[in-house]
Amino acid sequence: MLLENMKNRRTIRQYTSQDIPDELLNELLEVATRASNTGNMQLYSVVVTRDQAKKEQLAPTHFNQPMVTQAPVVLTFCADVNRFVKWAEQREAVPGFDNFQTFIAATIDSMLFAQCFCTAAEEKGLGICYLGTTTYNADKIIDILGLPRLVVPIVTVTVGYPATLPEQVERLPLSGIVHTETYKEYTPAAIDSIYKEKEALEVNRKYVEENAKDTLAQVFTDIRYTKKNNEYFSDVFLKVLKEQGFLQ
Repeated sequence: MLLENMKNRRTIRQYTSQDIPDELLNELLEVATRASNTGNMQLYSVVVTRDQAKKEQLAPTHFNQPMVTQAPVVLTFCADVNRFVKWAEQREAVPGFDNFQTFIAATIDSMLFAQCFCTAAEEKGLGICYLGTTTYNADKIIDILGLPRLVVPIVTVTVGYPATLPEQVERLPLSGIVHTETYKEYTPAAIDSIYKEKEALEVNRKYVEENAKDTLAQVFTDIRYTKKNNEYFSDVFLKVLKEQGFLQ
C-alpha cells in the first residue's frame, strides 16, 4: 500500500481550512526522527509555524507563494549543530564542528528527516509542498525565526489537508537516472530519448510558448533558474554559512 501511494503522490499547493491536531503533527515528527542520520547525532531541528502573522512574515522569503499563508502548518527544517555543540561543551568535550564538512552532514540529516516526515504525513492523508526557496533567502529566514549560530534553514514544507487533487506531473524514465556499476556518460541520442516524453507533453509545450522560448530547456535556463540569480543566491548563502559559523 505504501509503495502504491508513493507511486501516485502529488505535490499539494491548495489546502482546506481543516487544522492539523498537535497530537498528529507530533506523532509524524516523532516518526520522522527514526530517519537515518550521521553518527546518530541528529544534526537537525525543525521550526513549526502556525501563527498567521509569522507565516505572513515568511511569505516574501518564499517569493509569496500562496501556500505559505494558506497552509495550516509551515515547517522549516534546519541543519542544526548548535544543540550538539552545547551538549558536548557541557560534557567537557571539545567539538570541532564549525566547518563545511559538518554543515554537509547536518544538511543531509535535515533532508532525511524532512523526507521521512513528508512520507509519513502523506500516509495520514495530508498533502505537502516542498519549497526550494529556503536557501535563497536563508538570511531573512534566520532573522524571522531567530536561528542562532550553527543553525541554517535548508528546506521548508507546507502541510495541510488537500483541497484539490492535481494532475501528477511527469518524471524522467528510470533509464535516464540509473547507472549500473559505473557512471555512463550521456550521448546526444540518450539525452533526446530521456527528455522526449517530457518535451512532448502538452503542458510543457504550452509552457514554452507562453514564455516565448524555442525549447523547454530555455525556460529553465533563461526564465526560471538564470545564471544571474544562481550566482546572486550563491553569494547570499555563502555569506550565511560564514555568519552562522560554518565557513572561516
